[in-house]
Amino acid sequence: MSTNNIPGHQYLTRRVLSMQESQTMRITALANKMKAEGKDIVSLSAGEPDFPTPDHVNQAGIDAIRSGFTRYTANSGISELKKAIQEKFRRDNGLEFQENEIIVSNGGKQTLANTFLALCQEGDEVIVPAPFWVSFPEMVRLAGADPVIVHTTLESEYKMTPDQLERAITPKTRILVLNSPSNPTGSVYSEAEVRALMKVVEGRNIFVVSDEMYDMIVYGDVRPFSPARIPEMKDWVIVSNGVSKTYAMTGWRIGYLAGPKWLIDACDKIQSQTTSNPNAIAQKAAVAALSGDQSIVEERRREFEKRRDYMYEALNSIPGFRTAMPQGAFYIFPSIAGVLGKTFNGMLMKDSADVAEYLLRDHFVATVPGDAFGAPENLRLSYAASITALEEAVNRIRKAFQ
Repeated sequence: MSTNNIPGHQYLTRRVLSMQESQTMRITALANKMKAEGKDIVSLSAGEPDFPTPDHVNQAGIDAIRSGFTRYTANSGISELKKAIQEKFRRDNGLEFQENEIIVSNGGKQTLANTFLALCQEGDEVIVPAPFWVSFPEMVRLAGADPVIVHTTLESEYKMTPDQLERAITPKTRILVLNSPSNPTGSVYSEAEVRALMKVVEGRNIFVVSDEMYDMIVYGDVRPFSPARIPEMKDWVIVSNGVSKTYAMTGWRIGYLAGPKWLIDACDKIQSQTTSNPNAIAQKAAVAALSGDQSIVEERRREFEKRRDYMYEALNSIPGFRTAMPQGAFYIFPSIAGVLGKTFNGMLMKDSADVAEYLLRDHFVATVPGDAFGAPENLRLSYAASITALEEAVNRIRKAFQ
């Protein structure tokens, strides 16, 4: 029988072929496989809190099941949840949105993907500062547009300057992506820095997608500032957030988006023809998370801060490693330029992928290579793990590069 007509990769679309696999998911899967084989893996790769979902949130989900709240809901989310999101924006962010300016989706990824699909088309450009969250460039490509990467440095705390932004803008620029607090660096743009960037794009018909998923996990006197608070930019800013990180609800898959009604309507249309409404039970749980006692958020934030302080001091004490102090989220992003080009245990460290593989296979520490985030001389380490686990990981890393 002829095999000439057997379908394969040649039938895949250009948009799929242009995308890369998520490195964070790949490394986590490999670490889990090694764990299943009995290896003593210390994983600093997963982007989720190690804390459990709060009890009252779980109970709200259980109550939803028992009461039969298990059917389709409104495509854009139930009114009760939208009202809770409105109050969250007022309480925590100083933002005012109408209920019809909010859509609830199946996680923060879907809110962002819907936005790029609604706003981008072939030939458009989207400015993405690097280091970036792994999915930003791929979502842009999936929407048919081209990501324009703006590289930042450790010395600037991995934050883009107004001059860099100005140089990146062309007549094709459609969107600026701003992620603060940042995954992977933990950087947070101050109010002054946000206002300076908005001055560059104001009046130029450029939208700003502001990913604020980690807005409640910040340290010291740092306070994130949303560009949507600037009156002149309100119609041009789209705010993405969710309950995953703040309330340890990664698996519940609830994200939400706020912006101009015409854009929310477009995202609603896309969602209606792809996934329909987000999980009904998870929506009820999200109401409890956003509307209930918020003291647990502060308790966990303080614990993350202790871990951050430990990791900052410990990693900077390892020869070849150098890191900035994260101001938010639960990641630290050390430069490993000092170990690149050297050989350890017979393996040449050409780039961050080599370093991550060496740490995992030889020393059983799971990290994520920085090239997944547009920074091939860095590693991303999550400190969403116990102090005991972090100490063990650091000891293994130090031993690996002695």
